[in-house]
Amino acid sequence: MLFSINETMGQYSELFMLLAAGTYTVAFIAFAWDLAKSSKMLRAVDLKAAELAAQSTTTESARVAVGVGAGTAGSDVDRSDADVSGPAGRAERPTSAVSGRGTAAGAGQTADGSMRYTGERRAPARVAVALTVLGAAIHAAGVITRALGAGRVPWGNMYEFLTTGAFVAVAVFLLVLIRRDLRFLGTFVIGLAIIMLVAASIAFWTPVGHLVPALQSYWLIIHVSIAVMSSALFTLTFAMSALQLVQSHRQKSIGAGGADKLGFMRLVPNALSLENLSYRINAIAFVGWTFTLMFGAIWAEKAWGRFWGWDTKEVWTFVIWVVYAGYLHARATRGWTGTRAAWLSIVGYLCVVFNFTIVNQFFNGLHSYSGL
Repeated sequence: MLFSINETMGQYSELFMLLAAGTYTVAFIAFAWDLAKSSKMLRAVDLKAAELAAQSTTTESARVAVGVGAGTAGSDVDRSDADVSGPAGRAERPTSAVSGRGTAAGAGQTADGSMRYTGERRAPARVAVALTVLGAAIHAAGVITRALGAGRVPWGNMYEFLTTGAFVAVAVFLLVLIRRDLRFLGTFVIGLAIIMLVAASIAFWTPVGHLVPALQSYWLIIHVSIAVMSSALFTLTFAMSALQLVQSHRQKSIGAGGADKLGFMRLVPNALSLENLSYRINAIAFVGWTFTLMFGAIWAEKAWGRFWGWDTKEVWTFVIWVVYAGYLHARATRGWTGTRAAWLSIVGYLCVVFNFTIVNQFFNGLHSYSGL
């Protein structure tokens, strides 16, 4: 009877995961549509602004020519020059006004780096966020039913870690979204969540079951929950660092007189703002990862009688800690800013991915609990 209930809850969990993945997919499309639509609209605004600026310049040149031709006295010429400076300054106003409407039309443009919401919101972005909230609610139901079916916290194997980790990543994104306009990260965060859910269902699916004795401890809740939260924060900074590299290349190209081929990046803050926010979030995640390492050592002493044994999982957890410690130290004291800092942050996240996929799947050790 009890086994039947657990199996039923496990089936409900898989159904919820499937529905969540479908909802996230639609949200991903909405976020991508928002970027594409806003990019097209901003390009149209730029063209209109250029046309108005050209018309204003032509009209002003004609008026100046007439004024100079009609003037006979030196003082008249001086007055004409004075008049030129006035309208010439006013000639920029139509361009600014159009740009202002473009910002409103782009609604939520955060290229100034403030990452604060503007008064007007983009309709596709609102739909995308609403779908993300719906998907997260369904996803939460999947995680909870998995926990009820297993009778424990739902992160005892790779399938459960990926599904729970994807949920935490989306939940952290939505929580940060309350205070900061990070909708430009939507395609990246939701895309990663979809990949995690698909990988969990296809490559790492594990039926509901009991844990091995070593994992039957309250330290599982403490150690793994902090690791999941830290990994979710690292996911956000990975997306921001990747965007920072793209934005930095775009800014250099425009500065050198090149064409803006990535118009949707106007909805993304400048590279420096992305770097600063990524650095602050990485600092918080690093503290969490430090506790992950410490609590893991304490749990190892209780389970196996030693704090450190050079197990593959332990080594790579420490490698991740060293990479992010080096990132924080280099940026704070050695002046490693810009693309170098972004690449170091990306390398740290690749180590996280390697630790929770390759190490779990292909390296045997005391931490081989992937369920494969």
